[in-house]
Amino acid sequence: MNAPTLTPRRFGRLIGVSLGPGDPDLITRRGWAALQSGARWAYPVKRAEESSYALDIARRGGLAVPDDAVELVFPMTRDAITLAKAWARAAAQTLQLLAEGRDLAFLVEGDASTYSTFRHLARAVRELAPEVEVDTIPGVSSFAAAAAVADLALAEEDETMAVIPAAYGTAVIDHLLDEFDTLVLMKVKPLLDEVLDLLERRGLLASSCFVEKVGAPKQRVVHDVASLRGEKVNYLSLLLVQNPKRQRGELRRGCRKRAEQQAVTAVS
Repeated sequence: MNAPTLTPRRFGRLIGVSLGPGDPDLITRRGWAALQSGARWAYPVKRAEESSYALDIARRGGLAVPDDAVELVFPMTRDAITLAKAWARAAAQTLQLLAEGRDLAFLVEGDASTYSTFRHLARAVRELAPEVEVDTIPGVSSFAAAAAVADLALAEEDETMAVIPAAYGTAVIDHLLDEFDTLVLMKVKPLLDEVLDLLERRGLLASSCFVEKVGAPKQRVVHDVASLRGEKVNYLSLLLVQNPKRQRGELRRGCRKRAEQQAVTAVS
C-alpha cells in the first residue's frame, strides 16, 4: 500500500513571537525556541534603517541576529493614506518572504495580542492569501510587568480592571474610575499633565504609579506621580491607577445562589 502523498505548503508560517516589554529574561521558552528554529526574522521599525526596540530585546538576550533578518516599516502617523500604503507594502513584503516556504518569525515587544502591530500584519497578509498559517506566541504584557516592578496588584479577589489608551481623554478616564478598581492607562505621554490634574481632583495621586520602559535598561518607576508634571516622558510609558474608594455593586454568585436554593429545598 502506497503512503499518502503530502502536498507541500505553499507558504511558510507567519509566527508572532512575543518578547515581553523589555527584559529579555521574560521571553518565554516557546518564543526563544521559535527564534532559534531556523525561521527567518522580521522586525518592525518606524523608519527605514532605524533601530528596532523589539530587535534590541532579542539582542540583549544574547541572541545573534541572523544575517537575513528583514525590517518592516510601520510609520508612526495617524494619516490614513500613509498608513494604508505602509500596511499594504509590509503585507506584500511578508507574503513574498512566506512564498519561499520558510517560516517567518515577526518580533513583537510585549504581547502579540495586546495593542500589537502583529495582529494588523497578520490580518493584512491573510487578506492577500487566506491560506497562510498564523501562529501567535503569547508573552508578558507591559502592564503586567509594570505592576510587578511597582509591587502592585492589578486586581485581587473580586476587583475589576480595565486597560485603555490614555488618548480616549480625561472624560472617559473619569467615568471609568467609578467603574473599575484599577485602570491601566497606556501611551500616557501626550495627556500626562491632564491625567495628573484629573487624578489630583479625584484624590488618586497617592494610589497611582507611573512606569516607563519597563524591563529595559532605562526603566523608571515613579510612585510620586505629581512630580512628573511638565515632564516630557517616553512613548513607552503607562500609568497604573487604583481607586480604593470605589463603590461596588452586589456580586451575583452562582455557587452561593445554588447552595441557598438547596438549603431551602432541604427544609421544605
